[in-house]
Amino acid sequence: MTYFEFLNEHGVTLLLGTVTTIKVLVCSMILYVIISMIFGLMRLSKNRAIQGIATVYIEFFRGTSLLVQLFWAYYVLPFFGISLEAFTAGVVALGLNFGAYGAEIVRAGILAVPKGQWEAAHALNFTPAKRIKRIIIPQIFPIILPPAANLTVELLKATALVALVTVVDLTFEAKQINSITWLSAQCFGTALLIYYIIARFALVPFLRWLEVLAARKVGKERI
Repeated sequence: MTYFEFLNEHGVTLLLGTVTTIKVLVCSMILYVIISMIFGLMRLSKNRAIQGIATVYIEFFRGTSLLVQLFWAYYVLPFFGISLEAFTAGVVALGLNFGAYGAEIVRAGILAVPKGQWEAAHALNFTPAKRIKRIIIPQIFPIILPPAANLTVELLKATALVALVTVVDLTFEAKQINSITWLSAQCFGTALLIYYIIARFALVPFLRWLEVLAARKVGKERI
């Protein structure tokens, strides 16, 4: 079987798996961004209880295996009365794991804002919440977007793990086709190429556009 014959026979199946992979990526990305902002701010709270909760969460999810977290979300939680569909379990596990890393990026970005900006906000008699919302948050995006972009690319690659909890994504479909045809080079070579195309020609350009947009918002030129 030539490669074009392989694509003609199995291309639609791989394409459907790709659509699922993109759905997992988008949903996980939204979840991890929300978690990153919330726990990044909690990490800087002066309230020790709030700071402690954020620290425990971040250290736990950064210090344990994503694969084990994924298995817990899908296979173990039902024993505690919480049953999640495979897709939901995958998104939740990825979002919680990458949210822990993202929270540290947010925390570092906030701490990188010049001290003078905090003093100016205080001089304007802004409340703490208003300082964060109006002064600090808009300035952290040019700082946090480059490392957050790298984290998002890593998230794309990590989506392949959801195949292990029966999510019918690109990796799952490639494994299924390989189990029938034993054309490993074609199956996984095509999957590899698709992941690269998504990252190189869709995800990375989008993230770079966000970086440029964020820099313009605060009047900085991106080099």
